[in-house]
This record gives sequence, C-alpha cells and structure tokens, in this order.
Amino acid sequence: MQLIKNGEFIEDSFVAVGDEDALPDGPVIVSLERWQAERETLSARNTPLGVRLKSGQEPSVIADDLDKLSVVALEFPAYRNGRAYSYARLLRERYGYKGEVRAVGNVLRDQFQFMIRCGFDALEVSDNITPEIWAECSNFFSLFYQPAADGKPTVLSLRQRLAARAQSSDTA
Repeated sequence: MQLIKNGEFIEDSFVAVGDEDALPDGPVIVSLERWQAERETLSARNTPLGVRLKSGQEPSVIADDLDKLSVVALEFPAYRNGRAYSYARLLRERYGYKGEVRAVGNVLRDQFQFMIRCGFDALEVSDNITPEIWAECSNFFSLFYQPAADGKPTVLSLRQRLAARAQSSDTA
C-alpha cells in the first residue's frame, strides 16, 4: 500500500500492529480494542500513536483521547459502507481534531475527492495508483453545492460574492 498525505505520495512512518503483536519501536497504529485495553502503556510510549476505528466504531469513544493521538485511521470495509465519511467530519468539525485522519481499507479512486472534502488528509491507496491518477481523481470537480470540512466555497457563496461585487460596482 502507498500513502498519500496532503496530496503527496510519502513514506508511511506508522506501522499497523495487530492486537497480539509486539510493539515495535517507532510510530504505531493500533485497534480501538488494543487502545482501550492498553491505554496507559501506549500513552507512556515516547512515539507517535494512532488508533484504527472499524466501520461501526464511532469517534466519540476516543474523543477524550484525541490529544494523545497523532493519527485516527478510519476503515472503509466495502464500497457501499460510507460511515467513515461521517466520522471524518465529526473528528474535524465536532471534536476539532487537528491530527491526521487517514482512510484505510477499500479506498477507491473515484472517492478521493469526496474523502478530502470530508476531512481526510491521508489515504492508504493500492500500489497501482500513480501521481497522475491521483491528480486526475482528486480534482475532478471544481465547484460544490454542499459545504464540507475542507472549507471550499460553495456555488451559492460564490454567486453571493459575484452579486455583491456587481451591486457595489453599480453604486460606484
């Protein structure tokens, strides 16, 4: 798998660790279950830490711990399961999480731009995704009707700005 963060292909410094695996030195991503069972031990480590949430595990269960986490990885188990979109928005907008929100699992190219709009800043993608594919798929739409976590202006707000600009030039 490759990691795209903030639009750049980068080397992933985090290691995903299973519940029974020994913890390696360096940054790790653990399951919610392991985090809950070993919170004190994991928090005491002097390395960046991430938690992976499965589709049915809401971010509210880690809301009080977000200041301890460098990464929250949200799982896309299947194409038809989009709960992680909502969870990414909750992390950004309700909980004010500033760390990395990573899409993992079934991350498809036709969803890249929507994932970014919802608050994901890192995506684990298959090895066949190239920078050219990323550029094409992450910028497919230039205008949006709905507001999102990315802060891009909506069509309505752009129309209002144009109307205000036209009105101010008419009165000048």
